Amino acid sequence: MTEFAAVILVDRRGWVLLQERDEHPRIAPEKWSFCGGHLEPGEDPLAGAARELEEETEIRVSPADLHLVAVHDVHHPETGTDDKVHLYAAGTDLTDADIVCHEGRQIVFVDPAKAPDLDLSDSARIGLGQFLGSRQHEALSESAPLRAET
Repeated sequence: MTEFAAVILVDRRGWVLLQERDEHPRIAPEKWSFCGGHLEPGEDPLAGAARELEEETEIRVSPADLHLVAVHDVHHPETGTDDKVHLYAAGTDLTDADIVCHEGRQIVFVDPAKAPDLDLSDSARIGLGQFLGSRQHEALSESAPLRAET
């Protein structure tokens, strides 16, 4: 079992940051997913989530700004493994213009009403199903405190 950590950023509209993956990743190519990835050996999931977000978008967050959404199991048919995903969220005032895309085709904020209609990775389908419309989603869109660090 491999462990992953991922982040959902939520803007004031309640839109969520998602990554459109390209054909290169081994897991969920050509699908929409969260910013995130494998945890390093011995790495704390919260620290890994912050690290992955920065690597993929140049957005630096303190782990203290991230709130646990869920820890769920997901089967990755591409690798034949059953893995664990630690999913975190934070509110933000950032916009698409603030996001640097270092992985995939694009990383953009997506209307939560349209997100379930995208070709989602299994992890994103599970995670968004738990998160969208929740009190946590609503509260983060109202607070949206996270700003870009330079």
